[in-house]
Amino acid sequence: MQKYIAMLPDILLKMQSQLGAIRSLFIDGPAGRLEALLNSGAENATHAALVCHPHPMFGGTLHNKVVFHAMKALNSFGLHVLRFNFRGTGLSQGEHDEGRGEADDVRIALDWLDREFHLPVIFAGFSFGAAVGLRVSCPDDRVKAVIGLGVPVAPVDQRSYDFDFLRSCSKPKLFVSGSRDQFGPRAKLEPLVNSLHEPKKLVIIDSADHFFEGRLREMREAVEMWINQTIVV
Repeated sequence: MQKYIAMLPDILLKMQSQLGAIRSLFIDGPAGRLEALLNSGAENATHAALVCHPHPMFGGTLHNKVVFHAMKALNSFGLHVLRFNFRGTGLSQGEHDEGRGEADDVRIALDWLDREFHLPVIFAGFSFGAAVGLRVSCPDDRVKAVIGLGVPVAPVDQRSYDFDFLRSCSKPKLFVSGSRDQFGPRAKLEPLVNSLHEPKKLVIIDSADHFFEGRLREMREAVEMWINQTIVV
């Protein structure tokens, strides 16, 4: 027993160093290689997670602050968390495809997670990443719960996203948005969420805009609280 106690600090240090360790990789996709980062989870992780970034034509990448904080929230529960750049973004090959090809990128990322860990997946997406990723993740049996951050129910330009598919999604669903989200106003988001099957939860962050500027901590805490209450990890 004394020998084990003496070894305990080294064991804990090793566990701490493994949790959150970052692995840089490329995933072969239909349009070429996709640049990705994996934040490693615990050895006994119960889930893996996928986080998708906002619109690449407006600066969205896997390094986006909302994406990063969502990753940190998921990884804090010991989950393996994968982020990747959509085609044509960063070091990912291919060209932007207005959400069509990007849906295939999400499927490829889910395939990679399945091969690597054989664990149920929690999906999280921000803005464009939510619009594209939720459509793929809701019907995919490997995904057990979904998170939409800043869901763009009212984009201000010619883009439009159809979220009717969510009405057939019976998985646990979390939606987090800012009270001043210019692309996801509460007046449009709330009726959509109200029309969906349980289980579901909508969290409105007071005074936050679409990017949760100055309110990233509250966004992250909302994700952590929901996982703690909803998902067995």
